[in-house]
Amino acid sequence: MRRILAGAGLAAALALCGTGAWSYAQASGDDDLAYGRARDAALTDGRSAVAALTTLDASTSARAKAGVRAWKAVTTGPLRTELGRVAPATGASSRGVVTDAAVTSLDDRAGTAKLIATVRVDTTAKGAKTASPDRKRLEAVLSRSADGRWKVKALNAVPVTGVSG
Repeated sequence: MRRILAGAGLAAALALCGTGAWSYAQASGDDDLAYGRARDAALTDGRSAVAALTTLDASTSARAKAGVRAWKAVTTGPLRTELGRVAPATGASSRGVVTDAAVTSLDDRAGTAKLIATVRVDTTAKGAKTASPDRKRLEAVLSRSADGRWKVKALNAVPVTGVSG
């Protein structure tokens, strides 16, 4: 009787392991899984890029130049070209924090995506001690670069509509 129970237990364990291995093999080649990974990568890179594009420490000329370099590092296409014409100067500084974001569309084959984000931007005027907070809603058009990172191709403000007070 013991041998029968041990054999049945072993057969059940082998069946469970086989089912797990088969399920894992099916999932590792799944297109939905690859799409989900691409979406997550676009979201992560897009959030970081929007935060960088809404942040600038212009307390000194050197920091302002570094901020513009950071902008160019996360952009591509016409936006990067436009930012290349920016002459950094000292002045007001801002710090952007993405409070929420979502990928609204993704074409993994074409390497394009759209992201919407809400951003809290704290702006400190030159010489001021305290920052004034502001909230912004932005839409970023993303493009996947040759190294696989998602960069911002266009950034636009999303108007707030239908809000009643």
